[in-house]
Amino acid sequence: MKVSEADILIVPGYTNSGPDHWQTRWQQKLSTARRVEQEAWAKPVREDWVERMVAAVNAAERPVVIVAHSLGVATAIQAVPLFTKPVAGAFFVAPPDVANPEIRPRHLMTFGPYPREPLPFPSIMVASRNDPFGAYEHAEDIANAWGSFLVDAGESGHINAESGHGPWPEGTMVFAQFLSRLKG
Repeated sequence: MKVSEADILIVPGYTNSGPDHWQTRWQQKLSTARRVEQEAWAKPVREDWVERMVAAVNAAERPVVIVAHSLGVATAIQAVPLFTKPVAGAFFVAPPDVANPEIRPRHLMTFGPYPREPLPFPSIMVASRNDPFGAYEHAEDIANAWGSFLVDAGESGHINAESGHGPWPEGTMVFAQFLSRLKG
């Protein structure tokens, strides 16, 4: 699949993705990419975030490719049963452990627990071995449950601008290869 054949939905997490974040950079470079905007980035409400995710997917004119980071992963996963339009694939990065009572802020737990049913579309998950919001073993567990291909990003923190992943060329290469294998 080519970028021009998909509606690429950028799904940021808690507090949005700033100007130096790889998601923002990808959105600027990918002609068919658009961000799923949330009303309250700093006070996420699961029902509201899921509703906006569902609306974005169901309004798509081409097959959807989801590009979710952090709480955006939880948002997308909780929305899957409500999609009426086809999703060609999902690229998940740094999924937080939303069932962990140690997560801060605590209201992020309202996005969990994750469903464990296999996803009805191909997916890839990129996870770090030292992500402060979710252990690698947790990512491995949910990737297995969902049927996602897991990419070990090594010790990469939360894979965001703060951890040095602004341009993130390795992620760009993995995404390009994933996209090329998707069918419309």
